[in-house]
Amino acid sequence: MDIHDERILILDFGGQTTQLIARRVREAGVFSEVHPWDMSDEALRAFKPRGVILSGGPESVVADGAPTVPLSVFELEVPVLGICYGQQAMVHALGGKVVAAAGEAEFGYAEVQLTRACTLFDGIRDREDRIDVWMSHADHVVDLPDGFAKVGVSANAPCAVIADEARKHFGIQFHPEVTHTVQGAEILSRFVRDICGCSGLWTPGNIIEDAVSRVRDTVGGDKVLLALSGGVDSSVVAALLHRAIGDQLTCVFVDNGLLRLGEGDQVMKTFADNMGVNVIRVDAEARFLDALAGVDDPEKKRKIIGGLFIDVFEEEAERLTEVSWLAQGTIYPDVIESAASSTGSAHLIKSHHNVGGLPSEMRLKLVEPLRELFKDEVRTIGKQLGLPAVMVMRHPFPGPGLGVRILGEVRKDFADTLRAADAIYIEALRRRDLYDSVSQAFCVFLPVKSVGVTGDGRRYAHVIALRAVETIDFMTARAAQLPYEFLDEVSRAICNSVPDVSRVVYDVSSKPPGTIEWE
Repeated sequence: MDIHDERILILDFGGQTTQLIARRVREAGVFSEVHPWDMSDEALRAFKPRGVILSGGPESVVADGAPTVPLSVFELEVPVLGICYGQQAMVHALGGKVVAAAGEAEFGYAEVQLTRACTLFDGIRDREDRIDVWMSHADHVVDLPDGFAKVGVSANAPCAVIADEARKHFGIQFHPEVTHTVQGAEILSRFVRDICGCSGLWTPGNIIEDAVSRVRDTVGGDKVLLALSGGVDSSVVAALLHRAIGDQLTCVFVDNGLLRLGEGDQVMKTFADNMGVNVIRVDAEARFLDALAGVDDPEKKRKIIGGLFIDVFEEEAERLTEVSWLAQGTIYPDVIESAASSTGSAHLIKSHHNVGGLPSEMRLKLVEPLRELFKDEVRTIGKQLGLPAVMVMRHPFPGPGLGVRILGEVRKDFADTLRAADAIYIEALRRRDLYDSVSQAFCVFLPVKSVGVTGDGRRYAHVIALRAVETIDFMTARAAQLPYEFLDEVSRAICNSVPDVSRVVYDVSSKPPGTIEWE
């Protein structure tokens, strides 16, 4: 059986945690895809889901023009689970009543008491008939559609859990996808495995086998060119393609002068020396730095760097005339976020270096083996493919590299300074066993100078900012509360070892309002 045959459709109503729902479903061993709430009837039927999950969302169901559930969802005759807004939208669509709560909203921790038996909660309890959940709602359901019964209540939600057992339609006012709902993962697993009847085909081994088969079917005997950056995604693509097509793969590693300290040599050692992958190393530092000279706008820098990458790949492909395919490390969140931006429902924060970054006309055809996978899934299969943990588990690195961690104009001396400082910071995090406790950490070069003191002398030099965040999905994040003595140690080490730095600061901004990267 194809691992995609058992699939759950997630209709997105704009909730911040919709991707988390998809990830939790996949953690239960079931393939899931996120699609917009206004997915066409034809597309819904063609998708052939085993079940449908309606996500949360920021709107009020009773407001004019609010997103609605297509009635064709219920005509599919498969189990449906409505979460928060999804519950309210389901009730509204099926003839029930939702009201705006006047001062009776629930945000954060809540306790739900289950008032009757429900297949969705068989064997799932925190204590007796109560479960600890995370709420985020103002509106609530007051009248149920025909066939539904009230199953659970909370302090401010008289219909916190509802069920139509005959049709296997369920509605929950809380969010099972977040870790604050203690039994949330079990609830979602119960829905997709027991109620929807999925057997759990979505496993790392099956994902690798399926991806290898699809690549072979897609490219046949053609040659493939991979843009190898050394980051997690492109590294896993390289290992996966090498397993699938062996010598048909050629990797182009562009050393653009915007990489971390020693990264170029590390990439060559891992792939060319240890794995036998054919890697062409292109020294393009001068070319990139010349193109970036005098440019200080972040979006322009991203466009220049992305465009030059494509130029280099095209040039290498011209030399390798038999190459027909360009491989990329695009992953599923890139696809979802770019699709949201293209519909106009989300503001463009930063252009992505993979999705939407390619020219409209290319000689090479595109192959993206990780396009269906979340980052945690990519890491898991990377380990199974034999990549070293230090590479697979490394923190995310932006496609434009240090080009967007050097604020303002990018220069070689700035890049060298940033490289040295960043290496000190990351090594200290590893030494103190803090690296794996934060989701992403790096240094930022600030184009301002500050007076410092070295020995008895005055130093007028640049400022380095340290950044470390904790996050589950990288959609939101908070600054990691690193120990003060550790920050002091890193600050002294950088100022003592990097001549062009006089001051070190720590960024305590969360996302939002900030972004994780500074540019």
